[in-house]
Amino acid sequence: MHEPALRAAAFGGDPLPDPVVTRRARTSRERLLAAVVLGAQGRYAAAASLLGPLRRERDPLHASLAASTLAAHRRQLGGHREARALDGEALARAVTLGTEPDPDGLDAAGARADALLGLAADNLALGRLGAARRLAARAAEQRAGWRACVRGGWVGAEIELAAGQGAAAVPHAERAFETAVARGARRHATKSGIVLAVALLAAGAPDHRKISDGLVGNAMATAEECELLSLLWPAALVMADLRPGHAEEYRFRVAEVLHAVLRSADPCGRRVAGESPWVPVPGG
Repeated sequence: MHEPALRAAAFGGDPLPDPVVTRRARTSRERLLAAVVLGAQGRYAAAASLLGPLRRERDPLHASLAASTLAAHRRQLGGHREARALDGEALARAVTLGTEPDPDGLDAAGARADALLGLAADNLALGRLGAARRLAARAAEQRAGWRACVRGGWVGAEIELAAGQGAAAVPHAERAFETAVARGARRHATKSGIVLAVALLAAGAPDHRKISDGLVGNAMATAEECELLSLLWPAALVMADLRPGHAEEYRFRVAEVLHAVLRSADPCGRRVAGESPWVPVPGG
């Protein structure tokens, strides 16, 4: 039974488990958690090989969570249109679900929140700010626990940043960061630190550059230590802006990491990254 170790990797304080744990995932829940871990490491092809069969399962909960997880991986590579279709699939599977509560939101409310927040992020990237706000508000109504709170903070901050409201983004980002840290969710705290740093910069808060530099520096260190490649290259991009004197070094690191990520991506992942205006594909 590898579920405790996989939960610690996906949602807790141990984002870099023994590789044997992910290889030996057997149950639907274990395979879902393993896919989350693999995606965080930028190993998108391996994650997709687990998520495809899960999407076709009769169990609507795991099918929904698998679709929203794959959507998140597509979104991380700039494939927002592909992600929107997957998030819509996830919501359709989850809309009538009723399950026992799960501590990490792997339940009915969590599945609906995941799908709605994914759709909010997809619509935001596609320029539909009003739709993104409405979907984020619907996700908050699910009261889905700590993970939805963190992800809702990310999306809420991104909505305000897109609207040019840097100061309004800060409370959302702070809530995400504080919730993730309190939960001991190291991967979520790492991403939350990046989001908070960007929000503080946009808001022009006192000492914002110094605080943001510390947040992103810590995020980069954790991402390097835990091999969270999906977070390492965005952190390095932000650091290039924060430390212009070393920008070329950080951009070189971005190129290195993305090269490794794209080598480990499935064909769809490589395609959407190559087409995306958001992803600085090496050599593109």
